[in-house]
Amino acid sequence: MILNIAAYLFTVIDDADALAQRLREQAAHAGLRGTMLVTPEGLNLFLAGDDAPLRSFLAWLRSDPRFAGLHAKESWSDVVPFARLKVKRKREIITFRREQASPLQAGLRAPVVAPQDLARWIAQGHDDAGKRLVLLDTRNRQEVAYGTFQGALTLPIDKFTDLPEALAPHRDALRDATVVSFCTGGIRCEKAALWLQHDGMDNVLQLDDGILGYFEQVGGLGYDGGCFVFDQRVALTPQLAAVATTGDANVQKVA
Repeated sequence: MILNIAAYLFTVIDDADALAQRLREQAAHAGLRGTMLVTPEGLNLFLAGDDAPLRSFLAWLRSDPRFAGLHAKESWSDVVPFARLKVKRKREIITFRREQASPLQAGLRAPVVAPQDLARWIAQGHDDAGKRLVLLDTRNRQEVAYGTFQGALTLPIDKFTDLPEALAPHRDALRDATVVSFCTGGIRCEKAALWLQHDGMDNVLQLDDGILGYFEQVGGLGYDGGCFVFDQRVALTPQLAAVATTGDANVQKVA
């Protein structure tokens, strides 16, 4: 079986170009495929390979104190769902182009809700203080088509940078709710929650580790369908099994 990991970490990287080269060399030596984004604000990784080499690569990466806290969400597949290894140098680990949308700028993370706590809120229909719960999907419409949380607020966007304008008409209606932003693995909902708090919405939380973390820790409670992933498996069930396959090696380019 092939181990697949999705991971990200916000951390200051002053040597992004040199680090990208080292990551490429180490991953190639381990026989890994996938995509790694290296930016001044941190790393975003989607990798697959044999179990032991991939875990050794992660151990090597975490030996750098900057990445000691990197948490990888795991799933398994029969074959490697990436065509090749790509290491990209970017400005952001997910493009948003908004100030105060990174914990490095804001000085702290947006408040989080753990998957187990969100599952309890979904089951009871409100948060622990009795406030109305609204789940905010920060992904694009192509991803949402594969599945989302039941009753979630979804937006007709094609890229993450469109979210602020698409959400604007809904903001007044959300003032009395506890809003939990979510995405595939946590990056977009973290950035969205931070930016929205900076922009005056103090009732926004982020789902820690995103949908994949929820599937890993809770399963599918309150979720309909699968979760789109950025590889040839296309989408995963709440049991983290592939629900579709494709030969399109460029599917991971969707943002």
